[in-house]
Amino acid sequence: GTILTSTDGTTWTSRTSGTDEHLYGGTYANSTFVVVGDNDTGSGTGTILTSTDGTTWTSRTSGTSNELYEITYGNNTFVIVGGSGTILTSSDGITWTSRTSGTSNDLYGVTYGNSTFVADGPNGTILTSSDGTSWDNRTSGTSNNLVGVTYGNSIFVMVGQSGTILTSSDGTSWDNRTSGTSNFLYGVTYGNSTFVAVGHYETILTSSDGTTWTSRTSGRTNSSGWSYTNSLVWTYKDYLEGITYGNSIFVTVGRGE
Repeated sequence: GTILTSTDGTTWTSRTSGTDEHLYGGTYANSTFVVVGDNDTGSGTGTILTSTDGTTWTSRTSGTSNELYEITYGNNTFVIVGGSGTILTSSDGITWTSRTSGTSNDLYGVTYGNSTFVADGPNGTILTSSDGTSWDNRTSGTSNNLVGVTYGNSIFVMVGQSGTILTSSDGTSWDNRTSGTSNFLYGVTYGNSTFVAVGHYETILTSSDGTTWTSRTSGRTNSSGWSYTNSLVWTYKDYLEGITYGNSIFVTVGRGE
């Protein structure tokens, strides 16, 4: 149930969410923040929280028992995706309607651009919709799990397992790009004329066009290791799982292992 807010990306304040469920995705549109997450053990439904200021949060009824992983806004519509092919839509973030996705696969990421919603999931799953209501299955050309997706510079960019990066101008036809890494990529965003993708082992990649990618150093030194009885030392770095852009800065977040 962790929610943090910041005006500058540097100093952060913890807010009371009213839930202890995992929160996976959030967006801001129509003067409303909307955050989504796990199946709430109290209500038995996927978690949806809304706020007009980022400080005070209200729980909303999702109408589904599945986990909710990501949310976007476009065409005057909020769209949430989640477990077992769950898709929910809302015009105000308060009242939600379940839509038929045509898949039983989990859906991890969703974005809006070029008058099109694009959602992705495991085993190369890609769905598109012009209105958030009717969805079409698209051929991705990969069997890898797809997680993050964004739109910028007139193209969609999607990232996932084994360093997978796909691009598309229309959401229908997709091209596989060379990322230069085999690490799992979890998140991607666009800002300041730049795509930034993040992932496993503090991977950070940047690109101006979505096609050619450059590896960047996170600047963190949070590496550690453990010695086992056979003297094997396992060195790890943290995961970066989400990224966004606003107020002239990129902010990426993640977890330690």
